Amino acid sequence: MGAVDSLDEFADIVELGSKFLVCGTLRADLPYEKVYKVREKNRRLGLGLMGIHEWLLKKGYKYEVVPELKEWLSVYRDNSKEAANNHCDRFYISRPVAYRAIAPTGSIGILAGTTTGIEPLFAVAYKRRFLTEGTKWKYQYVVDGTAQTLIQQHGVNPNNIQSALDLSTDYESRIKFQADIQDYVDMSISSTINLPEWGSDNNNTSQVQAFTATLAKYAPRLRGFTCYPDGSRGGQPLTAVPYEEALKHKDTIYDEIVDICDLTGGGTCGS
Repeated sequence: MGAVDSLDEFADIVELGSKFLVCGTLRADLPYEKVYKVREKNRRLGLGLMGIHEWLLKKGYKYEVVPELKEWLSVYRDNSKEAANNHCDRFYISRPVAYRAIAPTGSIGILAGTTTGIEPLFAVAYKRRFLTEGTKWKYQYVVDGTAQTLIQQHGVNPNNIQSALDLSTDYESRIKFQADIQDYVDMSISSTINLPEWGSDNNNTSQVQAFTATLAKYAPRLRGFTCYPDGSRGGQPLTAVPYEEALKHKDTIYDEIVDICDLTGGGTCGS
């Protein structure tokens, strides 16, 4: 969605994508006759979306399902069903039982240069850690490519970009956003909701009850849910940093004096 300029263009893309997926189910070679019969009774397409946060930022919106986004999502919902049904009727095959799903699009989003699925930007800028020669850690400062485009070409203020980490203390807005999108998606949505570091003031035992109550509030509208408290993984690869700091050190690779055994708590490193 981030690169689509008009609702008419978006409607055409939805129609074309739906037809393409119908053809994919029609042309797929299946190993057994029984599988063909199951497919005819259970045809599922899974037309997805990505670039939603980029779309919102370009239009000056916060990370919310605003009325204009609802209009676009209605086109996504209605046109995908109509186009797929008409295309199935044309080939005298069964109509789909489900049409839309938002799958994980991490790698695809990077290739397309947009935000992934319904996810907000992880961070405007971050420090990326990576392992070389088995045990040697290095890191470099990175400015998110989509954020850089928004800042340089669309005049977006980097301080006004709500990142996943910015929203981690306001988990209800993330859960509500997913629930609001789910109203237009008849299969699952892949989305990981970032939470503050466990044990911090915003994520401790007393906060868990409030979090679970909020999740229960929206659970009837969700088909799945994933959360990730910051720092849960040893050797976490990405750490948010200020935009100005990343610009200063961008493209320079640094050595990090950390032993892999320290990060994994020993693991197979031995004594």
